[in-house]
Amino acid sequence: MNVVEMRGINKFFGDFQANKNVNFTLREGEIHALLGENGAGKSTLMNVLYGMYSNAEGEILINGEKAEILSPNDAIERGVGMVHQHFMLIPQLTVTQNVFMGMKEAGLVLNLKQLNQKVKEMSEKFGFNVNDPTAYIWQLPVGVQQKVEIIKVLMRNARILILDEPTAVLTPQEVVELFKSLKSLVSEGYSIILITHHMNEVLEYCDRVTVMRLGEVIDTVNVKDTDADKLANMMVGRKINLKRQIEPQEPGKVMLDVEKLHVKNNKGLEAVKGTSFQVKQGEIVGIAGVDGNGQLELAEAIVGGRKIESGQILFDKDDVTRKNIRYRLDKGMAHIPDDRQKKGLVMQLSIKDNFVISNENSAAYKDKAFLNRKAIDDKAKTLVEEFDVRPRNINYISGSLSGGNQQKVILAREVDRNPSIMIAVQPTRGLDIGAIEFVRSKLIEERKRQTAVLLISTDLEEILSLSDRILVMCNGEFMGEIFYDTPDEQIGLLMAGHRLKNKAIEKEASK
Repeated sequence: MNVVEMRGINKFFGDFQANKNVNFTLREGEIHALLGENGAGKSTLMNVLYGMYSNAEGEILINGEKAEILSPNDAIERGVGMVHQHFMLIPQLTVTQNVFMGMKEAGLVLNLKQLNQKVKEMSEKFGFNVNDPTAYIWQLPVGVQQKVEIIKVLMRNARILILDEPTAVLTPQEVVELFKSLKSLVSEGYSIILITHHMNEVLEYCDRVTVMRLGEVIDTVNVKDTDADKLANMMVGRKINLKRQIEPQEPGKVMLDVEKLHVKNNKGLEAVKGTSFQVKQGEIVGIAGVDGNGQLELAEAIVGGRKIESGQILFDKDDVTRKNIRYRLDKGMAHIPDDRQKKGLVMQLSIKDNFVISNENSAAYKDKAFLNRKAIDDKAKTLVEEFDVRPRNINYISGSLSGGNQQKVILAREVDRNPSIMIAVQPTRGLDIGAIEFVRSKLIEERKRQTAVLLISTDLEEILSLSDRILVMCNGEFMGEIFYDTPDEQIGLLMAGHRLKNKAIEKEASK
């Protein structure tokens, strides 16, 4: 039985058509994945279903009845709930207070114990492991917060759940636990739409998958009848290779040496707690961990954007601990920041002008005391071709580019500096699968060129596919050093804060 039917959905934003005559069905008791590149139209389609966008053409049927969904309240009344990628919880309130906020139960004279008991029963029924409904949200791990969001939706009697990238910030163990709970839900007749870019999750946990491209549905297939290569091909229209492509090579001398580094976060609390590590020529060292465990502060300290409380940073034996960003750039550092729009580009400037940022002192761009505009134009034309920046117009304003093309502009600028050390922070976050493949290939090229690459990413699959060595970070400290073939279960334990006490994992992984 189809619990959702979307027929001939068309959605326009001005002259841009985000959904083009889309047909989509969801069956009772299934997990149905929605795949596609950024801008493919999948989030738009789900926002139409949830009532976030109300002026779309076409019709929607819920449980066989035509439904006019003009707002999220209309969707909730029809039994449709949505869990967004960025949690909508109030950290200073308890689990129960967050779950019942805005519901009539919260305004009734009910014993708080009754509400706590309702949350506990729901948690136990579906294995959510939200053991203490009186705990404050800020006290809970991210994985438990995710489950609180789902309980919120279930308490509003939703039988149809839309989950937007639900595993983006979870450890491998938390992912397994989440899908175990989702499988429990579908066994009770609930139906789930999963928006994700993790192909392995689709293949392992979902029943059907719909692939979208450029606003249209390419196909809907049974998961058992497809594989990762076929899905990737449908998404981008060509063969994609995201498998590990690193060939063994002997690393050179130490280029980045971090010793007993202590760094505070924006709240004045210690975020990096005495970490030490090295990165050599021709190797990629990955730092894995759940977001918010000190990785960003570590990167900012290394590139010179955050004060170092104590410790030492050496670039090729040169102490740069108290040096500014310009000095580090001149010493051969390249930096791909975590936020391309706020830290990587000046959005109001053209592509060619963004290529010059941080490179304006280069002799290639100078004509005595002035910038050589012809040389800049010529170099920009070469870079947009080499890095496949679209459109090729070097005068195009960077803020109008897609996320993938913005990242290519940053990558082109940093690689063109011919660095000896590259700090790449979340280099593929928010990119579609085609752009991910391109960025990863360039990092591998840098490794071949004997650049020392430090890769910081919360995408575990990315860390495993690119890194020679992996350091797992939790609560500002390194839990241990592992390798790409270390079992996910072991990595998850380290990400959750279980320190590596011996070399057993490393020995097992290196066999």
